[in-house]
Order: sequence, then C-alpha cells, then structure tokens
Amino acid sequence: MTHILAIDQGTTSSRAIIFDAALKVRAVAQEEFPQHYPASGWVEHDPSDLWSTVAGTARAAIERAGIGADSIAAIGITNQRETTLIWDRATGEPIHRAIVWQDRRTADICAGLKGEGHEPMITSRTGLLLDPYFSGTKIKWLLDHVPGARARAARGELAFGTVDTFLIWKLTGGRVHATDATNAARTLIYNIAKGEWDADICALLDIPMSLLPEVRDCAADYGTTRPDLFGRPIPILGVAGDQQAATVGQACFAPGMMKSTYGTGCFALLNTGADMVPSKNRLLTTIAYRLDGRTTYALEGSIFIAGAVVQWLRDGLKIIREAKETQPLADAADPSQDVVLVPAFTGLGAPYWRPDCRGAVYGLTRNSGPAELAKAALESVGYQTRDLLEAMRSDWGAAADGILRVDGGMTASNWAMQFLADILGAPVDRPVVTETTALGAAYLAGLKAGLFPDPESFQKSWALDRRFTPMMDDRTRSAKYARWGRAVAATMTV
Repeated sequence: MTHILAIDQGTTSSRAIIFDAALKVRAVAQEEFPQHYPASGWVEHDPSDLWSTVAGTARAAIERAGIGADSIAAIGITNQRETTLIWDRATGEPIHRAIVWQDRRTADICAGLKGEGHEPMITSRTGLLLDPYFSGTKIKWLLDHVPGARARAARGELAFGTVDTFLIWKLTGGRVHATDATNAARTLIYNIAKGEWDADICALLDIPMSLLPEVRDCAADYGTTRPDLFGRPIPILGVAGDQQAATVGQACFAPGMMKSTYGTGCFALLNTGADMVPSKNRLLTTIAYRLDGRTTYALEGSIFIAGAVVQWLRDGLKIIREAKETQPLADAADPSQDVVLVPAFTGLGAPYWRPDCRGAVYGLTRNSGPAELAKAALESVGYQTRDLLEAMRSDWGAAADGILRVDGGMTASNWAMQFLADILGAPVDRPVVTETTALGAAYLAGLKAGLFPDPESFQKSWALDRRFTPMMDDRTRSAKYARWGRAVAATMTV
C-alpha cells in the first residue's frame, strides 16, 4: 500500500488525485457541478452533487492509476471551507442545500450582532470577524428558516458539518461525525486558543452543541470507508481545509513563510508559529494546522473573487472561451488606458470586509474593449493580493516582505504572476507541483500512515518551477496601486 488518494472538494468542482510514495501524481479525475443562485447574493450547492462527484472522481482516479484499492494506504480530504450543511443523523439526508462560503444571506444577522457589541468577544475567541462568510450564522439561518429544524436539532436528530465532515459521514456510512481543527476554526463558534467549541457563542447564535462534530488533528484517524465504495475499507487519515492544506503542500512550516492560493477566490496565509497574532488590519487569526495536539497559527487574508473573475469574463461577458485566452488579450490591451476593475461581485473581503459592496469598472473610454477588460481582470487579483500583504506586513513585520509562494489554477498564467511580482515589488515563487492543496491533504494522510517523512524532511523536497522577479519601476508601481486604492474607495461609497 504505497499510494494515497487525495480528495479535493472545491467550490466549482471535485477532484481526486492519486499520489505515489514519492508524492508524484499518478492520476487525476475532475468533475464540475452546478452552482445555484436562488436570490441576489445567495449561493448554494446540492449536497448530492458534492457527494456524487467525490465518489465518482475517486473511483475514476483509482482506475486511471491502474491500481486497486488494496494499493491505497489512506485517504486525505481537503475542502472548500465555511460551506455549511445540516443533515438527519438517521437517514443522512440534508435538510437544505449547502450554503456556500460566498453566500451573503446572513449579512443582517451579522450586522445585528455587531450592533449589539458582540464582535470583539467573538474575534478574541475565534480570530474571525462577524461576516456572512463564516459558518456560524449560516447554521443559525438554517435552523431558523427550515421548518421543524430547530426542534429536531434540540432533540439531537440533526448533525452539522462543513464539507469535510459531510464527506467523512458519507464515506464511513454515518459512523464518524468529525472535523479537523482547521475547518472548525472557520465556523465562528470554535475557540482557537482553547481548542474547543465555544458554548457562549453557540448560545448567542442559538446553536445546540449536540449538532457539532468532534474536532481532531489534521493527521488523525477519521475511520474507514464503507467496503462497497472502493472494494475494500480504506482509512481516512488526513483532513484540512483547502487553504491550510495548501499551506502544508507548500511546506510553509516555519514562522514567517507565506503562501497564496488562486482558485475561485484568493487566500494568503502567513505562518505565525505558536503565537496567535491579533490583527489590527481586519485580517483573520486562524489555525494553520494541528499535528500531535500542537497548534500552529496563521494570519489569513481572504479575497472572494480571483479565478472567478476569469469565469465572469467567460460566462458573464462571453469575451473568452477558455481561461488561457486572457493572457494574449491582456498583452494586446492598449497601454495608454488605465481601466480598473474592482471585482466585488459578492462583496469585498480582507482587509475591507464590506459584504454590501458590488463590482465596478473605472476608467472606461470609447475604445475600451475585451482586451482592456481582460487585463483589468488579471490585474485586480494582483492588487487585492497586495492589499493582503500590506496588512500582513503591518501586523507581523518585516517577514511579510519576503518571498510569496503561489499555487492554484490561476498561477498557470505567466502574465498574471509577473504582474503580481511587479505590483508587490517582491519575488513570487511557483512550485513544480502546483496541485498543492491536494498535495497537502495527501501528505497529512501519508504522514499518519507512516508513508511520508516528518515536516522538516518534507520541506526539503519542495521544488521551484519558476521565480517571477519584479520588473516594474517604483514610480509606475506606486501610481498603479494608488489608482486601485481610489477605485476601491469609490466602490465603497456607492
């Protein structure tokens, strides 16, 4: 048993990747699933889509690798975070569609709690801000709005979980109701200093604690799969939220190391070691990983729209057919035009936290067209990343001026990565293995299985594909970033 099956359940698709004992990719299977938008600012997933695509891609990856289930030592799971599900413990049937992390329907709940003065207490215990992004107010909304849900929850008939917990439940046939510390840390109801669910916050949100899963280490025993799924039971030994899994996959094990992942959104994490660093710039204090009962913390900045801005060019404006077309379009843009796109389609994330904002485009001329919009879309990701790193620099100090390790689908764009290095004024390192989220999940499972080495040894195996160094002069960089700042300020006043 020298292989690991990594399940990477994301916002728009599910993937399964088989890694061998050298952590090389042997096979990949991926399947997209529908997004549901029942109202403005609402985003939902059908739980049956999450499960069917995970089970289907896992079987497909095993088949494509040309191995049997008896060759798989363990399963590692990584997942879209904060997305919230509640299901019946007896039947396993969800009571509602999953409410996705991007969903803004609980903005009024968050505003009410802020108005009552609860945010400082919640932030001090969870490291999070009162925002619809997180799971806690989503749980409250489901209990308040699904007929009979609150009474059923009070009787202990229902179970809550983020996507990892739901998948563990399904994979084990309902035998295990558990999550890991990184996913728990994103719920708004987990005390990251004490390492336990917070009874006071649960009471504030009227959430019965009987709903909640057990919290375990990132490399731990999460039970075994149903024998009928893959032909034999396979142990589940690694779990981490997608951004924390990417942090592990990027081998950011030393305090001061940073990574930024570009998927649907963009998420930058700075390892702060054993220290919980409170942010003065509305970043999040969160858990990077927990191994052998020891918690490592991080500062995190979250951008809601990164790769999704390219999807908007494709599906909304229909000016491209494939993501790779953005690079030649950006190259063809008129350099004399200064079009700025603020992609606040579902609000602005860190460091602004304005769920009420919506997207805007500035600097349009009669000659602005697809090329200028494509360039502005790619640049918006670099600008937002600099916003995060400026905040990290302020909170943490000089370490945030160092090299940024990047991963995710958008890093395939050399144009976008060069602009990122230019606007940051700092090197950007793209690794050989860009599937770092799945790699992190695989490493955690293999670590628990005894297949992979300790973190220090794993860190030495990290390999650089390309370093992007800044080529933009300081004057241009400052002028462009100042223009972005004015555009964001204008967007927040509309």
